[in-house]
Amino acid sequence: MKVDQVKKLHQKKYRSELGYCLVEGEHLLLELEKTTIEGCQLFVTESHADWNSRFRKTVIGERQMAQISDTKSPQGMVAIVPMDALLASRGGQERCLYLHEVQDPGNLGTILRTLAWFGGWRCLLSPGSVDPFNPKVIRSSMGAIFHVPIELDVELDSLSQRFERIATLDMQGAPLANAGQSSHDCFVFGNEARGVPREALAAMQATPYTIAGCGAIESLNLASAVNMCVYELARG
Repeated sequence: MKVDQVKKLHQKKYRSELGYCLVEGEHLLLELEKTTIEGCQLFVTESHADWNSRFRKTVIGERQMAQISDTKSPQGMVAIVPMDALLASRGGQERCLYLHEVQDPGNLGTILRTLAWFGGWRCLLSPGSVDPFNPKVIRSSMGAIFHVPIELDVELDSLSQRFERIATLDMQGAPLANAGQSSHDCFVFGNEARGVPREALAAMQATPYTIAGCGAIESLNLASAVNMCVYELARG
């Protein structure tokens, strides 16, 4: 791929059209090199020309790097990665986490990092959710996006057809510690501001759990709630 095409990958419509996303920086590229993903192309500046990579490497100038970089201070290393290699087909054996219309790239990246840390999870994203191939998501995932199976455009009303036991968080639910003793197939979390439509949760007969707190504030950050939930499930 040429530099002019790589620049377009900053925009979702071109990522979808060309089938690639951008991965930038030494840490993320080291994580990428550990995977079995093929078909990547690496762009480096002269100062990184000796970087040892299994991918096809192209040396470009500092000015060109600034054009394709998504950060204010380019690190001199950018790879393009086929998005199909990061998507999962249905039917895996992992426990599933479903995110309904999640909007914040930092939240999604942090959630992917948590799922990768504990392992054995896949992430299902509803239509209208933030693009997981947004460079901000990829950076905040710290490479976890390479290790967590992701499904896109999973409709909320399809979950009850796919999973027998679904759980969610609710202030009136049972203690979260109880969830670790149960064999739920899918845990549902909602939009940062609106949550999950209650009528949809009722239709799928989702079991509610709660994270007990002192009540000094109204709610937890979405990523924090997911972190606590996944940790509790791992303990159970």
